Amino acid sequence: MTVVEGTMVDSKKNPALSNLKYAGLKRLGRKNPFLRYGLPLISLTVFGTIGLGHMLQGSKDIAKVKDDHEWEIIEERKALSRTGPLNAYQPKKISLEDELKAFQEKVDINNYEYKSIPRPADTSSH
Repeated sequence: MTVVEGTMVDSKKNPALSNLKYAGLKRLGRKNPFLRYGLPLISLTVFGTIGLGHMLQGSKDIAKVKDDHEWEIIEERKALSRTGPLNAYQPKKISLEDELKAFQEKVDINNYEYKSIPRPADTSSH
């Protein structure tokens, strides 16, 4: 029940009353276009930003938990010192002379043959 000009009117029985309410909103939207266009746009932008921020924060939290879990696994497997895992990196003792001898055994610089490199103009003739 709604009061219109001092009389009680049932809006279900009188659809003109609901049109009257809508016409008032329509008139208000024409008088003030900010309420019709600006306010929905600004509210959509603000709430969208808040929602995206919330979703991104959730994915960041998941990544942080995953990294923490991986770090716990590393700590369980190896005891950590101030410089890093103990006995993790042990370089081989090598000398340049040994490396040179190994390379000379692989490559014979005295046995070679000449091969011509084809030029772009020569490629069509072959």
